[in-house]
Amino acid sequence: MIDDVQSQPDARGLPIDRVGIAGLRYPIIVLDRGNGQQQTVAHVTMSVNLSPLFKGTHMSRFVEVLNEHRGEWTMRTLPAVLAALRTRLQAENAHIAVEFPYFVERVAPESAARALMDYECTFRAEASDEGEDFILVVRVPVASVCPCSKAISDYGAHNQRGYLTIEVRAVCSKDGKPELIWIEELIDLAEQSASAPVYSLVKRVDERRLTMQAYDNPVFVEDMVRNATERLAKDPRVAWFRVHARNDESIHNHNVFAQIERNLIPARQAGDVADHATIPIEARAGRV
Repeated sequence: MIDDVQSQPDARGLPIDRVGIAGLRYPIIVLDRGNGQQQTVAHVTMSVNLSPLFKGTHMSRFVEVLNEHRGEWTMRTLPAVLAALRTRLQAENAHIAVEFPYFVERVAPESAARALMDYECTFRAEASDEGEDFILVVRVPVASVCPCSKAISDYGAHNQRGYLTIEVRAVCSKDGKPELIWIEELIDLAEQSASAPVYSLVKRVDERRLTMQAYDNPVFVEDMVRNATERLAKDPRVAWFRVHARNDESIHNHNVFAQIERNLIPARQAGDVADHATIPIEARAGRV
């Protein structure tokens, strides 16, 4: 017999909130609106709480659970992974963060040149006796033109590349599962909230079109988060969201950002989605 040191009691009697593995690269399959499924490689973080009765957790069991649930990872499949973690590691709660690049074929607006564009995405999920939670995160590069620069300049205006990061928690459908919100939908929403989209391949005719489009639609970071908020608040599938806009400034030695976080459940229950009172993130969809 080999001693199981992890299972020995810890004399300090201190519980640990989260313990697990991080930085593990693993192939996964995610849902693709245009093609059904997409294969990608994720960086996975998995953790559980640890009782004060145990000195340590069994790290190998995280990888065992991961191997047992190969294939599609979505808001509808991750609960099974979380349940397996809680059972295998005798934990009250379990957490998973899955960070991965998601690729979309983009068509340039004038030349119709096609090329893949990558977007940074994350699934964050957790489960406990209180219920389950799932958050989708999408980071979208965009172009923005400064309204102030355009207003005060004799000609031109300074512009920059920015990033809109959108996090959403969906309401639950009648079967108790979260409503499906596509990654592509959040990409579209972010681009519509900025001055112009960003493409990986553009020809001269596309550059002309995008430059003029951005100039005709100047926005501050404040405008971008407000634009996105208006669109998200109208989506009946969204229970909670956080929008963060950041511009990598072109003429300043700093970057700028703005952020809005909203829980829409109280407003929907009151029949007024315009009531955007901020609620802490701990408030869960369906359990507010």
